[in-house]
Amino acid sequence: MLKVFQSTSLLGQQLKGLISVRHYGKPNKKFLYKDGILKDQIYYYPRDNNREIPALEGEPSKLFSVRRLKPIKGLPYWEKRILRGLGLYEKNGVAVVKNIPENNARLWKVKHLVEILPITFKYGEPTESDIERTFLKEDGECVVIRKIEAVEEANTKLTAAEQIRNAKNRMDGETLRKDSRLKWLNAW
Repeated sequence: MLKVFQSTSLLGQQLKGLISVRHYGKPNKKFLYKDGILKDQIYYYPRDNNREIPALEGEPSKLFSVRRLKPIKGLPYWEKRILRGLGLYEKNGVAVVKNIPENNARLWKVKHLVEILPITFKYGEPTESDIERTFLKEDGECVVIRKIEAVEEANTKLTAAEQIRNAKNRMDGETLRKDSRLKWLNAW
């Protein structure tokens, strides 16, 4: 009997195999999902083993355009609170949200209620002076209308428009009405 207990390392290993620890509470995702594939600091959990990981194209968008699609009635209070915090409590509300981990976590919780589009800047990001001439399309494209024409070209166009407006043989509304009435009465 003494010979059996002499090797304490064997006994310890045997006891570890017999003892099971029960964990209460929220499981840790690291141990729950063990088949994750790490790519560019993101873990992917493909459903099929043969499925390929999507390729990341370029830089991620700095901003998201978020539009609420579903009604709020009947939602739990925490989803209503998230939508109100994002500024989407009104019907057909649209909000521009930064692409940061805190906002991504909120969007993940209400992803079934909203449509998320990345905002792209086709002609470059707007500066402070461009804010007045910037608008956002429905597909998430931010367009900045920049001044293309020179000041001299704009002045020549304005003078040409004023010359046409002040010309004597220009047909104004009154002349057009008289001419149309005469043609109606005397068709031949």
